[in-house]
Amino acid sequence: MSIRIGYLAALMGVLAGPAWAGAPQVPASLSVNLPPDSRTFPAGKGVQAMVRNCTACHSVGMILNQPRMPEAAWAAEVAKMQAAFKAPVQKADVPAIVAYLTAIKGTK
Repeated sequence: MSIRIGYLAALMGVLAGPAWAGAPQVPASLSVNLPPDSRTFPAGKGVQAMVRNCTACHSVGMILNQPRMPEAAWAAEVAKMQAAFKAPVQKADVPAIVAYLTAIKGTK
């Protein structure tokens, strides 16, 4: 998987440059090659909502390595992704995502 970070790097370069340095230096785009993730989500109701909404930013392995949390905590995590990180999670999919995460990584 390859991720291009040009816009973020450019914005950081503009914001980080000292005022006395003259024109801000804008770094070139950066490519990062991530190792392939062959893990898949366990089957279950809501798995397609997870794939559609969550794997654009997170690998399956990263999600599956999260600690077990109660349903309210998973709901708060999804809300945080939407509010703080502007994740384009479809509102209609939120209940299915929370239910799926609770089913596979909820507290027992």
